[in-house]
Amino acid sequence: MNQSFLYRLMVACLFLASVPSTVARAEEAISAQGILENADQIRFPRESFQVDVNVTSTAPDQAADIRKYRVLSKGNENSVVMTVEPASDRGQAILMKGRDLWIFLPDVSQPVRLSLSQRLTGQVANGDLARANFTGDYNATILRTDTIDDEKFYVLELTGVDRGVTYHKVLYWIRQTNHWPYRAEFYSLSDRLLKTAYYEDFKLLLGKHRPTRLVMEDALRKGEKSVLEYSEMKLQDLPDKIFTKNYLKKLE
Repeated sequence: MNQSFLYRLMVACLFLASVPSTVARAEEAISAQGILENADQIRFPRESFQVDVNVTSTAPDQAADIRKYRVLSKGNENSVVMTVEPASDRGQAILMKGRDLWIFLPDVSQPVRLSLSQRLTGQVANGDLARANFTGDYNATILRTDTIDDEKFYVLELTGVDRGVTYHKVLYWIRQTNHWPYRAEFYSLSDRLLKTAYYEDFKLLLGKHRPTRLVMEDALRKGEKSVLEYSEMKLQDLPDKIFTKNYLKKLE
């Protein structure tokens, strides 16, 4: 048996030994991203839709701040967030195309550029309302599994595909049995916990049980939180012209 044959045999053995771990890593990546996509489809429909969102923000020793928005969403790349209440802010609208964001103010002639991570109200960032799903913005891996109240959860670690996403990192608890979202922790670029969200009050909407209440608690300022309540969700045929800067002035 010559040395050349032994060398080729050794290389082949090393390659075969590495295949199972490579396949396992690939299967894990597909599984994690698939779980994330399933949870996204539970939160919101794939089709174009409209939904009303009431946001109540509270803080110790302060009066509650109550706002209402109407969200028009087409895929994960196009959305408009219109302010309905308070009446003094009516006419304001946020446009998202891809990860580009603009706000239109009635008394300002040109739309103003924003970022997804900027605060909209209370604990709610622009991206929390304008960006419907996590799938397009984050790469998912299964960090571990947890058991909470005798129920098993996947814990996904979501890392942003670039710095333009709303949060640098998200830890996301998803029920193993039905892929319902349960809890999310949102982290800054410095890996500091910013806030925790809880998905609650699941109701049958557009053929799926979806969370209609999202509680976002500030991790840095104790006692401050925002509660988002979703209602009047319906599929809507939304033409592309709605999602343009020039069309913002026409929205009411």
